[in-house]
Amino acid sequence: MAKRAETDRWLFLVTLALCLLGTVMIFSASAVTAQQQYGHSYVFVLRQAVWLVAGLAGMFGLMRMDYHRLREPVVVYTALCVVAVLLVSTFFLDKSHATHRWIKVGPVNLQPSEITKLVVILYLAWFLDMKRRAVTSLEFNKQDLLQTILPAVAPILVCVGLIVLQPDLGTSVDILLIMTAILFVAGLSWKWLAVGAAAAMPVLFALVMFVSYRQARLISFLHPDQDPQGAGFQLMQSLIAVGSGGFSGVGLMEGKQKLFYLPEAHTDFIYAVICEELGFLGALFVIVLFAMYGWRGLRAAFNAPDRFGSTLALGVTAMVIFQCLINFAVVLGMMPTKGIPLPFVSYGGSSLLVMLLATGVLLNVSQQAMRGTAFRAVGD
Repeated sequence: MAKRAETDRWLFLVTLALCLLGTVMIFSASAVTAQQQYGHSYVFVLRQAVWLVAGLAGMFGLMRMDYHRLREPVVVYTALCVVAVLLVSTFFLDKSHATHRWIKVGPVNLQPSEITKLVVILYLAWFLDMKRRAVTSLEFNKQDLLQTILPAVAPILVCVGLIVLQPDLGTSVDILLIMTAILFVAGLSWKWLAVGAAAAMPVLFALVMFVSYRQARLISFLHPDQDPQGAGFQLMQSLIAVGSGGFSGVGLMEGKQKLFYLPEAHTDFIYAVICEELGFLGALFVIVLFAMYGWRGLRAAFNAPDRFGSTLALGVTAMVIFQCLINFAVVLGMMPTKGIPLPFVSYGGSSLLVMLLATGVLLNVSQQAMRGTAFRAVGD
């Protein structure tokens, strides 16, 4: 009898390492700010620790639950309905930071757009598995558009539209990238992908160029030195932090840019703090951890015992990798500033919870893939 396959230790350890690093760096980046705002240096790190415990509990639970139970239509449709209700309900609540992105319940702030990412992956995995007929056989005609393409993307586009209205363009683009990656790997014809890109580009152009603050971000990205005290301030401070770190960094807790110079130092721009305090070595270490996560995630996707598991694993891996790449690009001045947190590392309970739950599903797929490999090896 084949021995029961174990959990992917590499993936598990990489996830824990990123969470531990994030906890340490959140304290480093937020201690002074927390002391000034709340009179206590540990406010942000303690909040993150609570979410970390909840996320790890959820991750362990999903690791032990057969992911095939998520394939039930009642689970998929319930998840879609809950996310839609949460996204709509944000518009009836008070604004936070001039946006309708959060639902506040007592001390808990929940961001429905983060949950939407995981639900989108679940829906596409279920839909592609349910159709059975490979999307590679779709013809470029009206019938396949109405019967397959629209049912696959319509619920996702509705959610994306609601997120754009919050407004949150960065998360919307992130979700569309995840959807595109899944459909591309599933074998959807390049013609359909080209049509989707052609339809999306004018909309994206309008959302950037006809909204003043987004246009200012684009201009500051192209010419950050033209308004260093205004629109280009955050990017300039981020680049100063990155450049100040050198090879080995100025030392943990010794960074200067987090001291009221760099906005959002413990959230979206925590990678700049890592670069400053831990230097090139620390920055490279973070990149290696995410590369290992991507490697193990793709390995689980390719070895999954069925299409549903493969799509789930691919979607989760794409979500984490796309988000970290966008965050790196923003911090390093390679793309306009967007509010995209660094997975597992940035401060933010909703993001951390969703990433850990998604990793729990990925670990379960990986475990069953390893078990299937073990059984096939014994059979041979």
